[in-house]
Amino acid sequence: MNAKNTTTALRVSDKMLKKSFDEICALVAQTSDKRLIVDFFECLFTPAECKDFANRWLLVKEIDKGTTQREIAKKFGMSLCKITRGSRELHKEHSAFRTMLEKLKDA
Repeated sequence: MNAKNTTTALRVSDKMLKKSFDEICALVAQTSDKRLIVDFFECLFTPAECKDFANRWLLVKEIDKGTTQREIAKKFGMSLCKITRGSRELHKEHSAFRTMLEKLKDA
């Protein structure tokens, strides 16, 4: 990376990134068109990132079903570290994962 790119990269502050992230979340929350959201995510993320995104949700659903971490690792070829993180997030008080799983069950 040359000096100009380094300077530009340093200008993107955590505050700017948080604002951008919040903006994306707000737009998705306002959108009821599933096809538009899928198209948007496919524009925003690489195919590998989309796959990783889907894998993370898959592992949370598996943990919720009671599948052990080792079974998930073996079944889907995922690292125990990633699965442990998902499990930890799922079991936190007021977990967003838990809330979204309940929404999925109610759908």
